[in-house]
Amino acid sequence: MKLKEIKDNAKKYIELCKLLYTDSRTPKITKILLWITIGYALSPIDLIPDFIPIIGHLDDMVILPVLLYIAIKSVPKEVYIENYVKILKK
Repeated sequence: MKLKEIKDNAKKYIELCKLLYTDSRTPKITKILLWITIGYALSPIDLIPDFIPIIGHLDDMVILPVLLYIAIKSVPKEVYIENYVKILKK
């Protein structure tokens, strides 16, 4: 996978998360998980400090996608598909 593809996919998932967050049919737990993900990403406090080589950054690369995966899986399928289609049309 090329770096440009990764960047484009990341933009799509960020846009999808925005749409899911603003959708009134999205469960509260999903919105809470999205806030936790944003908070963890922006927080200077990590579970494993970044100054520890490799492992320090690896926890961010594992925890953030897992939180997003759980948040997106908690959305009803029809809400997810409807918002995903909006992203593809852009």
